[in-house]
Amino acid sequence: MLPRIFLCSILFAAPAAAEYARVEDAQSFRALVAGKTLTRPLVRLEVTTDGEIRGTGAAWPVEGNWVWQDGYFCRDLIWGGSDLGYNCQEVRVSDGKIRFTSDRGAGEFADFRLRVD
Repeated sequence: MLPRIFLCSILFAAPAAAEYARVEDAQSFRALVAGKTLTRPLVRLEVTTDGEIRGTGAAWPVEGNWVWQDGYFCRDLIWGGSDLGYNCQEVRVSDGKIRFTSDRGAGEFADFRLRVD
């Protein structure tokens, strides 16, 4: 009985997982990325407010364009010379992080830190 009580106390004492709030419109998205660099291991990107994407991923250049369409961040991206294609992504934000989930929120996600350089 004691181990069960101990386990429950650890589970309930653990901090709640960060909640990611959905970014609903282009104006909010632009405010989030303005003047910031999006980073994750081996990746540094600038997503400009006027629709450009540029940076590096695993030492290869990244470039592309984006538009906000029907509540999604839709981008066309080239990484190291490979065309990654067009994809519309759900965007969520939490505590200095931004999450992009491919295929309108149904695919894989990538989290980036929002850094002011």
